[in-house]
Amino acid sequence: MKKIFFLFFYFSLFLFLSCDRANKQQAGIGLLPYPKAKKVDTADNYFGTKITDPYRWLENDTSAETGEWVEAENKVAFDYLSKIPCRDDLKKRLTQVWNFEKFGAPFKKGKYYFFYKNDGLQNQSVLYVQEGLAGSPKVLIDPNTLSADGTTALAGISIREDGKYIAYNLAKSGSDWNDMVTMEIASGKVLTDTLHWVKFSNAAWQGDGFYYSTFPAPSNHAYSGKNENNKAFFHKLGTKQSEDKMVFEDPKHPSRSWSIGVTDDGKFMGLWGNESTSGTCFAFKESNAKNWTWVDTTFSNEYSLIDNIGSKLLIQTNKNAPKWQVVQIDPSHPQLDNWKKIIPESSDLLESTTLCNGKIVAKYLHDVTNKLFVYNLDGTQEKEVPVPPLGVVGFSSSMKDSIAFYSFTNYITPAAIYKYNIITNTSEVFFKPKVDFNSDEFESRQVFYPSKDGTKIPMIITHKKGLKMDGNNPCFLYGYGGFNISVTPAFITNSVPFLENGGVYAVANMRGGNEYGEEWHKGGILCNKQNVFDDFIAAAEYLIKEKYTSSQKLAIHGRSNGGLLIGAVMTQRPDLMKVALPGVGVLDMLRYHKFTIGYFWASDYGRSDNKEQFDCLVKYSPLHNVKEVEYPATLIMTADHDDRVVPAHSFKFAATVQEKNKSNNPILIRIDKKAGHGAGKPTAKQIDEWADIWSFVFYNLGMDFATKEAANKE
Repeated sequence: MKKIFFLFFYFSLFLFLSCDRANKQQAGIGLLPYPKAKKVDTADNYFGTKITDPYRWLENDTSAETGEWVEAENKVAFDYLSKIPCRDDLKKRLTQVWNFEKFGAPFKKGKYYFFYKNDGLQNQSVLYVQEGLAGSPKVLIDPNTLSADGTTALAGISIREDGKYIAYNLAKSGSDWNDMVTMEIASGKVLTDTLHWVKFSNAAWQGDGFYYSTFPAPSNHAYSGKNENNKAFFHKLGTKQSEDKMVFEDPKHPSRSWSIGVTDDGKFMGLWGNESTSGTCFAFKESNAKNWTWVDTTFSNEYSLIDNIGSKLLIQTNKNAPKWQVVQIDPSHPQLDNWKKIIPESSDLLESTTLCNGKIVAKYLHDVTNKLFVYNLDGTQEKEVPVPPLGVVGFSSSMKDSIAFYSFTNYITPAAIYKYNIITNTSEVFFKPKVDFNSDEFESRQVFYPSKDGTKIPMIITHKKGLKMDGNNPCFLYGYGGFNISVTPAFITNSVPFLENGGVYAVANMRGGNEYGEEWHKGGILCNKQNVFDDFIAAAEYLIKEKYTSSQKLAIHGRSNGGLLIGAVMTQRPDLMKVALPGVGVLDMLRYHKFTIGYFWASDYGRSDNKEQFDCLVKYSPLHNVKEVEYPATLIMTADHDDRVVPAHSFKFAATVQEKNKSNNPILIRIDKKAGHGAGKPTAKQIDEWADIWSFVFYNLGMDFATKEAANKE
């Protein structure tokens, strides 16, 4: 009798904590009253092809009419999400697992060490400083004190080499527009040198001031207007921004942006120009020289100025090396034929290089995980740094010190910090977080599956050990595939409730990224962009074929360029998944270049004012390929201050899919307030967002949610 009682008790407890679809009607979720979006007679002619755009009025982000539509859509979305039975329990579990102390790898300037720390649920991480390794840490910048709701974030810092001053960027409500503030580090005194309307720039210190670049301050439509005519300036401490000296501009090419860097000893300066997200022009000069020496004006290659070694420049570049190399350039003979190869290109991607104790530490990406090697300055390889396997490393070091720090993480390992001695080639744990998650109960494995054209694509799959592969597991498939960005393993705090409840978490590394260098990138751009979608579709088909999941148990997610990915895949193969989650996506491929900095993306996408590129874009542009078919349960996500990918993309896509969807599946758009593209989003908003995402996924995949304790008793 006692046994029966306890069985009944645990069964009742499980039902109470579950997200059972049988509760759908009880929860009051049925057909949704989407707001009616008016349609206007708007069309464009592209090379003889008429393209209608009936919801273009939603591009006006400041109009009262758009505001009313946003409020109505949010009411539908949040009413639906709030009624999902397990949402509160999911939020509680997310809050529990998020609440652990997080450290960043320390880095050194002058006599000071700096590091970021978050006590657990702080909305923003805090920057600390201490004198020497044995010093007592103190708060240097706490962005949590700068806004009541945590929406002011520390967006970037630059510390003068002697450690006397710091210039730091503050982003409000997720916008890319920043204020740049200066502070005296020893006293913590904020100086009067606050610069406004700075975008995509940190400070490059030299002497009594610093270089920075930005666009003209907007006169209207601050979060959607096109950004052009970027200029580089020098700001002298103690003066007004209006007095800053303009040091470089290119009025003949208003779409180009400029940035300046300075070597640690201040002897040399580098100048980079960008007209897209891929490729730069590069020049240098001695700091007291008048004219720049141009190394490359083609915008076809990329350059990173590691530092100067005496009178020579140490450069990391992909010029004639798709997987990157390190070269030495003599400023008096900078021509290509005179470059000296220090670290030649290898079969693995050279991700980054840094100097440590007079050595070069090179970080390589080998099948999406990191390896570290130490080289002499002449390029002789000395040793491999022993780091944990199958993860990624963030390395922080100084040219003058033998002690460095690095972080290590993977999909089941929260980021730990290691202290490294380059002389003894040994590491010791400096900080290891205590997380309410047992990594030993889970496993990750990497597979290589064939895409449509036979190309082998890597994918890492994470789940509970011993999970039965019967085709009935809920699966969450994530991808990005663009802009030379490698998607590498990292502990994803928000994934814990899904993994604990029997979910399979998969990440595909499609073409368009940088996992295998520039050729991998080129395989997924311009008119090769369909390869990215094919790679992702093939990932889903592999997971189904190998019985990890089924189409009725599959959710797909991506953000930004990954939002485009999800929009394209759900419109091309709406039968393949049960849930689609396009976040802050580029969804109107014919007009993306008309807003903020969107024109920079043309190197990956092409533009609709080019006939050949239009013919490719219109075939996959999510907005223009919505048909009257049955779409999966869809949660579109954007934010009102997103001035990277303006919310009009998501607005128009949501209105179109709601209009044409022939299924009873919900088509929601969640529009976050006082938030942007994602960077700097406060912890509270992240937890709320992921509580909504996971409740939507659990509910529409028919998953039961159980607390950690109940899940472990299964």
